[in-house]
Amino acid sequence: MYGSYYSPTTVSNITAQVTKQIEAFHQRTIKANYVCLFLDATYLPLRRDSVQREEVYIALGITSVGIKEVLDYRIAPSENAGVWSEMAEDLKKRGLEQVQLIIADGIASIIARFPES
Repeated sequence: MYGSYYSPTTVSNITAQVTKQIEAFHQRTIKANYVCLFLDATYLPLRRDSVQREEVYIALGITSVGIKEVLDYRIAPSENAGVWSEMAEDLKKRGLEQVQLIIADGIASIIARFPES
């Protein structure tokens, strides 16, 4: 990939395929029950018009047999309750019913949103 030239059409085609895969990931059905749900956010440098550090919100589920699954992620400029609320509702719509333990870093917006869902 590095040192190679790709035409604008090729880049557009690759982008379209990746976009479809990302949409499918965000819409896929998930298991109803997880033993544990880890919720956290981290800042990563992302390139849009310029390189900016943006918050990536991640929900990681652990099944009863110990398999870890990234259930969903969101990208936003800063951590806020609205993003966690949207993610909680989306996970519920996609099939999440019960979690035995939620682990989060104590941010009030996480605690406030997930029990409501």
